[in-house]
Amino acid sequence: MSKLKVAVVGCGSIAIHRHVPEYAANPNVELVAFCDLNIEVAQKLADQYGVKQVYDSHEAMLKEAKMDAVSVCTQNVDHARVSIDAANAGCHVLCEKPMATSIEEAQQMIDAAKANNVKLMIGHNQRLMPPHVKAKEILQSGKIGKPLTFKTTFGHGGPDSWSIQGKDTWFFQKDKAFVGAMGDLGVHKIDLMRWLFDEEVAEVAAFVETLDKDADVDDNATTLLRMENGAIGTMAASWTYYKGEDNTTSIYGEKGVLEIHDDPNVQVVVKLADGTIERYSVGAIATNEAGGQVASGVIDEFVDAIANDRMPSITGESAMESLRTVLAALESTKSKTFVSVATIK
Repeated sequence: MSKLKVAVVGCGSIAIHRHVPEYAANPNVELVAFCDLNIEVAQKLADQYGVKQVYDSHEAMLKEAKMDAVSVCTQNVDHARVSIDAANAGCHVLCEKPMATSIEEAQQMIDAAKANNVKLMIGHNQRLMPPHVKAKEILQSGKIGKPLTFKTTFGHGGPDSWSIQGKDTWFFQKDKAFVGAMGDLGVHKIDLMRWLFDEEVAEVAAFVETLDKDADVDDNATTLLRMENGAIGTMAASWTYYKGEDNTTSIYGEKGVLEIHDDPNVQVVVKLADGTIERYSVGAIATNEAGGQVASGVIDEFVDAIANDRMPSITGESAMESLRTVLAALESTKSKTFVSVATIK
């Protein structure tokens, strides 16, 4: 096929460490334009990758540049607006998570993609990590029986440790981020559990709090989740894991336990009730640590879905349900009650 012409809107850390190098590594892609509110940031990235078209307005970029697809790596509150504008310009859209700030916005993104016959994919990369793919295979085999309980965690030292803006990062500003660790990391693990179990979260109880960061969004979230088929578990998302990352999951079933580790050597362990232990080395989970950002699989999946005219594996419709659970957790914190996810409109 002819090369897919791609533009990137938002040239911060997620673009620098994931989207742009993964596009550059894909032989079927040509990077044609970069856009950022700070045009100097966009120019620096453009110089590095030999891209000639640089903008500080996505509207101008969509009007002037010629592209087939757009990666939306902006501050969270702009995800929907930029994605909708790109879809209306006839571009396929890969949007970072959380996909929007409300269900209404998320639905508008989905509707715009359908109306313009373009793909909409959301960057929930946890589904594509080799240990999680292997874990789903094991769950579907029935090896540990029906899942009964689970615990899943995603934490690191916070965006101030890796954002190009440091402690002044927009991630800490509610008017730009909308939500903190819950939307940055928690939405990933909620999406993962939904995908692993092939079912929705039915009910949520949550503490979504600011404990240590100088921020007006949460830096920690601890939630209790009940899945549709009855399994219950916990999800912890944190920006205050100051000694290394934690991206781990354990699922306890009728016949044993399935453990997913962020270990460089053995990532998946199955411990059965009969004493059998199985260990799998399938490839590490991508991290925010040096060298850990590339090869998420997101870009290759997006490009392949366009090339083969198929639905991407992480659709807007599916990602909207992960967002719905995040919103339910925020409501639970506010109301101090259990919240039915289905009531979030």
